[in-house]
Amino acid sequence: MHDQPQRSPGLGARYLQGVLQPITTIGGWLARVDPGTHRRVKGLRLVTAYGIAVALGTLQDIAHGVPGNIPLGYLAGSFALWASVSEGKTTRPESSRDLVLLCFSAALGAAVFAVFSEPLRVAGRAAPEMILVTGAFLVGYLKRFGTLGAGVGSQIYIGELLAYGARLTANDLRAIGIAALIAVTASVVPRMLSGPAERPVVTAALAAGPDSFNGKYKPELVMGLQASLGALVIVILNGLIGLAESAWAITACTYVVAGSATGTMQRVRRRIAGTLIGVPLGLACLPVAEHAPLLIWAAAALAMVIYAMALPERYDIACAAFAFTLIITLAASGVHSIPLLAARAWETLLGGLLGLAAAMFVFPIRSLDRDK
Repeated sequence: MHDQPQRSPGLGARYLQGVLQPITTIGGWLARVDPGTHRRVKGLRLVTAYGIAVALGTLQDIAHGVPGNIPLGYLAGSFALWASVSEGKTTRPESSRDLVLLCFSAALGAAVFAVFSEPLRVAGRAAPEMILVTGAFLVGYLKRFGTLGAGVGSQIYIGELLAYGARLTANDLRAIGIAALIAVTASVVPRMLSGPAERPVVTAALAAGPDSFNGKYKPELVMGLQASLGALVIVILNGLIGLAESAWAITACTYVVAGSATGTMQRVRRRIAGTLIGVPLGLACLPVAEHAPLLIWAAAALAMVIYAMALPERYDIACAAFAFTLIITLAASGVHSIPLLAARAWETLLGGLLGLAAAMFVFPIRSLDRDK
């Protein structure tokens, strides 16, 4: 018998191989970054929590009586999303307890801004941002109470930030309470279903201060002061020269402050790198956003899964994914102004640099085991 000559792959087989190659590459990257699929499950959970909250917030029976200008679904979705990001317990009962506390912490922050911002408006356009300075302080200071404390501080600031963006007032306290209840339901249900598929890790964004520190002040107190002073500088700049998106600069300044000067420098470098990658990618998708919003929201969901996967070790990738998500979701919501989106990008970089300056010159933290 003669050996049959081996046939070369046909055109269809080569085409199929070319299509599957990127999928195989992505699968290999996912396996390296998240070998146990635990972070992917958390990413899917936080996207699910956001979707449930937004859907519940748009139901007429629930939104009845809430003024039409209050973005109830967006408010509840943001509460649920960031509560799911901050939560880090292993068992479902503990996770559910923390999610309830984190959702109500965000509502507390929103309520504080809604109540106290109105009297401050008479002092000038930038005056209400002083409330964000207090939230920036709590983001750093409450890290002394561990992962849950760090999450509570972050949620209070996020609640203030959401209320600032939506211009909420004391008349909106009922809407804030309803949003908190929706967020609790939307975040707890996916966590109860995910069960033991998750193995939470303490994220870099919520890590506490250094174990050993050669200063006389608590490192978390110093981190709070650094973030709040940097935020205060941004508020003053906004009052003097006017910044289009000063809240984005305050947010960047707040979250780049780490447990040491070296750690802050690394976070600023990674945040800048991530922003410079994520924002252009998002801007490149603007033409698609107007004609295929469903595709854009699907891309945003995938980006948030990547964010959840990368956040523990790859802050640069997490920042890129988050920047991409922000740009394309804004576009899908009708914001297509290139100058406005660009302002959010460069003011984010400004905030990161001010956070670095504060960490370097305001009671700089020198960790005994990292900054020698």
